[in-house]
Amino acid sequence: MTLNSIGLKENKAKDLANDLNNLLANFQIYYQNLRGVHWNIKGKRFFDLHAKFEELYTDANLKVDEIAERILTLGTTPLHTFEDYSAIAKVPVGKNVSEDEIAVRLIVDSLTALLKIERQILDKSDELNDEGTNAMMSDFITEQEKTVWMLKAWLGESV
Repeated sequence: MTLNSIGLKENKAKDLANDLNNLLANFQIYYQNLRGVHWNIKGKRFFDLHAKFEELYTDANLKVDEIAERILTLGTTPLHTFEDYSAIAKVPVGKNVSEDEIAVRLIVDSLTALLKIERQILDKSDELNDEGTNAMMSDFITEQEKTVWMLKAWLGESV
């Protein structure tokens, strides 16, 4: 058993980094969705949603960087082309979304997909005793669960 420089099993850390690359690809699509709905939203709720989507894409951009840096910390290279992202991402893609409820639904569906991936990564990182990835996933999950709850409340739905 070979340990990497941060004390994790090297082969398991690389496997976890591959999962994080999957998360990175999905986050990049989520980020682009947020930019699109921010730019294209129309209607009576424009001002509120335009500002909210900007808040969300600013946060997503920070998380993209954190994910990429964690991949590097685990000893592999983060994906960095849209070709790679598009090939593996499962987050729904929103194109020309300008209606408020459709935009919010897209974000809820995207976050739901991200949460599934993050929970799988959390399980693996826990098995590996990788506290750095555990903490990152726990923080992401906590924030995103709250965002899903709030957006679903905005839609008039329960969690």
